[in-house]
Amino acid sequence: MEIHDTANGQKTSEKNGNGVNSDVKKENTEYNYNKKENTNSNKEKLKLCVLFGSASSEYEVSLSSAFGVLENTDRELFDVYPVGITKDGRWYLYFGDTSKIKDGSWTGDKANLYPLLFDMAPSAKNFIYEKSGEKRSFKPDAVFPVLHGKVGEGGEIQGMLEICKIPFVGADHTSSGVCMDKALTKIIVGATGIKQAAYCAVERRDFACNRLSVREKVKGLGYPVFVKPARSGSSVGVSKVKSEDGLFAALEKAFEEDSKVVVEEYIDGRETEVAVLESGGRYTVSIPGEIDPGFEFYDYETKYIKDGASFYIPARLDENTTNEVRRAALEVFKAAGCRGLSRVDFFVTRDGRVIFNEINTIPGFTPISMYPKLFEASGISYKELISELVRSALEKE
Repeated sequence: MEIHDTANGQKTSEKNGNGVNSDVKKENTEYNYNKKENTNSNKEKLKLCVLFGSASSEYEVSLSSAFGVLENTDRELFDVYPVGITKDGRWYLYFGDTSKIKDGSWTGDKANLYPLLFDMAPSAKNFIYEKSGEKRSFKPDAVFPVLHGKVGEGGEIQGMLEICKIPFVGADHTSSGVCMDKALTKIIVGATGIKQAAYCAVERRDFACNRLSVREKVKGLGYPVFVKPARSGSSVGVSKVKSEDGLFAALEKAFEEDSKVVVEEYIDGRETEVAVLESGGRYTVSIPGEIDPGFEFYDYETKYIKDGASFYIPARLDENTTNEVRRAALEVFKAAGCRGLSRVDFFVTRDGRVIFNEINTIPGFTPISMYPKLFEASGISYKELISELVRSALEKE
């Protein structure tokens, strides 16, 4: 397996418009991706519901990801039904300009908004709306939940779709819930023997009752530490705490996002990400990518607002470390019971240790998101990736 190595003093390529070093030799991974020809040419198009939004602190990220998915969906294969969830939890079928999803103005496009009702019976056409005075309904052949944060990634939506017997992209409700909870994920990964940061979990009720006990528990990790909401993504509510003086404020910030918090030891290493694709029991593991935040750590503002991060695809790793990261990514994916897709994140230390960070069962699909970019660099186009993910939903047991 030959992978372009940007380390060892070799000159890296110039960044493209999204800050990604894009001089990459494109080839499939050792977990082979076998392209399937379109066998649906003489059949009706599949009805694909792309679900976005929701009452989440990552609402805007979901809109950007949904725009990317909608723009790259093969319309020769799919009739697309964009369904948005507002911040106050209202569901709408939206037939307007997809650019209004990206900029957030879709909720004001009243002429193209159709309130949705649901029939949860498995045999029903579950999505019900009214258009031109006529009651209409449809049952999607598949749903692509482009939802970020606890509401969309934590298993609730997945459970609803399972009740309706609607195929959907990604992990089932159990694995979604487990992977959304960083503390539970760590228990599962710990059983695999893959290295991870030392940590402790703190419940809000315990912190309220005995702050000093929590402080002593965290002291055993050594400073600095990272304080993270257990069930939140995109680094929302995350703080780096350099001394005991800042611990309580960081915990209170994290508790604004969740009732459970994970405190981790600081790992000094390169932030490395791997994309995993599963379809019908076949696995494709991307080449790793690397993120240099350009700031102290890769927080929400660094990811989506500030323009300081640099991306290296492939990551600046030697071949042995590259293989270890990819192997570990697949092992975590399987151990967590994931299906369809996930992005698995690691730190690689100066002495070559591979340390698990977290797994994301609905990774970003924004213009700068690593998941589609890693597969583009591995020889799978964005459009082809979307089609394969929908196929994976239809092939679930």
